[in-house]
Amino acid sequence: MAVYTEVPAEELAEFLAAYDVGTLVMAKGIAEGVSNSNYLVETTRGRFVLTLYERRIDEADLPWFLALMDHLAGRGLPVPRPLADAQGRTLSRLRGRPAALVEFLAGVSLTQPQAAHCRAVGEALARLHLAGRDFGPPRPNHLGPAAARAIANDLGDRLDRLEPGLRDRIRRTLDQVERDWPGRLPTGVIHGDLFPDNVLFQGGQVSGLIDFYFAATDLLAYDLAVARTAWSFTPDGRHFLPHHDAALLEGYAQVRPLAPDERAALPLLAQAACLRFLLTRAQDWFDPAPGFVQRKDPLAFARRLRHHAAPAPA
Repeated sequence: MAVYTEVPAEELAEFLAAYDVGTLVMAKGIAEGVSNSNYLVETTRGRFVLTLYERRIDEADLPWFLALMDHLAGRGLPVPRPLADAQGRTLSRLRGRPAALVEFLAGVSLTQPQAAHCRAVGEALARLHLAGRDFGPPRPNHLGPAAARAIANDLGDRLDRLEPGLRDRIRRTLDQVERDWPGRLPTGVIHGDLFPDNVLFQGGQVSGLIDFYFAATDLLAYDLAVARTAWSFTPDGRHFLPHHDAALLEGYAQVRPLAPDERAALPLLAQAACLRFLLTRAQDWFDPAPGFVQRKDPLAFARRLRHHAAPAPA
C-alpha cells in the first residue's frame, strides 16, 4: 500500500475547504506508487487526486513540477492540472507534508500493454516533448550519469550480493556512458519515468500522463530511451519485446522525427536508463527509508542492461 501518511477525514475536509471543490464525500488510498502518499478524493463537485510528498523529492522542486503539469495541460495534453486554493497556491501542507490537489483523469494503467498501446505512448511522449519547448526555466536531471556513479560508489560491494560481478559490470558501463555521452543532442522537458503505471488508457487511447516528479531538462532521446526500457520488455526484464519496441519508436517518430544522431545514440542512452533504475532500486533494496516497504527487483534492469549492451546482430 503506497499510503505512508494517514489523513483523518476531519483534517481532509478542512484541507478541502480552502479549495473551490465542494465538500468531502469520500476518500481512499491509492495503492500504486512508491515515493508518495496518494488519495482518490470525491467531493460534491467531482473527483480529484491528493498527493502528499514523502521522499526523494526536494520540496523546493515541487513548484517547478506543478507549473510544468499546468503548462502541459494548457497545451492540451492529458496531464492532471493542479488546483489552486483560495490564496492562489497549488502547493500546500497537510499532516506536516507538502501536498497538492490535482484533477482526476479517468483511465487505467496496463499490466500487459500491447504493441498498439506502445505506439500510442510513443506518440504521447513526442507530443509532451513538443509541448514543453516553451516551458522554463530548466531543471537539471538529478538522476543522470553523475548520480548513478555516486549511488554505485555508495553501494559498493553490496551490488555483488544481488548478482556476482554486478558491481564491475556497472562500473564498466558507467565508464562507457560517461565517456560517450552525446551532449549535443536536442534537449528539453523530459518526463523521466514514463512507465506503464504512469500512463492511463481509456478505449485504447492515452487518457492520462501522470507522476511528473522526476521530470527535468535533459536529452529528449534519453527520455525515449527510458520509455523503451519501460515498455519494450516483460516486467521482469527477461524478455525483449521487439514488436512493442518498434511500435513505440514508430509512434514517437510519427509526431517528432528523430535526427540520425539521436537514433545512433539510443543504445547508449538505453544503457544509461537501465543504470538509473537498477541503481535506484538497489539503493531502495539495501537502504529503505523507514516506513517504506515497497521494494522492486533491481535485477529486472540488470537483465535489460545486458540486452542493450549486447552487440547488435550482424
